[in-house]
Amino acid sequence: MEDNEKLIDQGPLAQSVSDQIHFEFKRDFLVKPLDPIKVKKEFSKPVPNGEATTDKNDVTAVDYDQVETEVKEVDSDYREGVVLKVPFEYSAMKDNDSFPSMKIMVGDVIVFRARSLNYFDLLKDTVLVSSYDIICKKTND
Repeated sequence: MEDNEKLIDQGPLAQSVSDQIHFEFKRDFLVKPLDPIKVKKEFSKPVPNGEATTDKNDVTAVDYDQVETEVKEVDSDYREGVVLKVPFEYSAMKDNDSFPSMKIMVGDVIVFRARSLNYFDLLKDTVLVSSYDIICKKTND
């Protein structure tokens, strides 16, 4: 996200969608994933010195002395998403003052591990995200 781009408040829209969802979740957050985040990563691959040669034991091999580095744009290991439903267990823990936790509410934009995508096929384009897979919550600062 660019510095001059501000995060749009997703709260009212997410709450109106949440009110139409007739499911309550026990353990996982119901999230509408946003577009994948693209990042640039370096990949290294060996460069052959020449043709394959055969040694005295009749083994054919290619020597690799150099490495070539290539930069590719790939999907990040993390995704952003808008919270549509907060699970019951999280709400119960959040209300307990002795349990410190990040306050996540409907409409918040969270960042979670992409490998943890667990599609909830009863609602189109939604995923279930464990609280353990949530990395952070985006702020308007």
